[in-house]
Amino acid sequence: MPFARINADPRVMEFFPQSLSRVESDDLARRCRDLIARRGWGFWAVELKGRSDFIGIVGLNEPQHRLPCSPCIEIGWRLSFGHWGKGFATEAGTTALRFAFEELNLDEVVAFTTLMNRRSREVMKRLGMVNTNRDFIHPALTPGHPLSMHVLYSISRSGWNEREEIKRESTP
Repeated sequence: MPFARINADPRVMEFFPQSLSRVESDDLARRCRDLIARRGWGFWAVELKGRSDFIGIVGLNEPQHRLPCSPCIEIGWRLSFGHWGKGFATEAGTTALRFAFEELNLDEVVAFTTLMNRRSREVMKRLGMVNTNRDFIHPALTPGHPLSMHVLYSISRSGWNEREEIKRESTP
């Protein structure tokens, strides 16, 4: 039920083509669970530490649409509106990137969103991702749709390692 509320919230879904019904949301949750069971990774549930309150999902995904970076693994997030701006997407995203590079041994992880989604773009930057300057029309949307033009960010394993080394060196 909390996931369905998140997916029905117009503030959360502002940069998606539409909000999701309860049935669509439950189907998405089932697909996320099944992919994790099959592969061992995907979009994981995010809970508040010590409270077990579900606040959204963050994780990794293999996009099904043909993108300029395909084949690729993307990082993504969807958090309840009340938990925006508190660092949860960045914290959980950092954990997902660590898994991507240290456990899955990926060479690169991408993220994309509509050009207008400044909040997600800021999370991408905080994660150390860089704009590839390879904007594209998302294949699930018709050209001319207000959300169709997307920006593509990426981070390489070497970029991740450099970032982690800098963090280690700056920690007393």
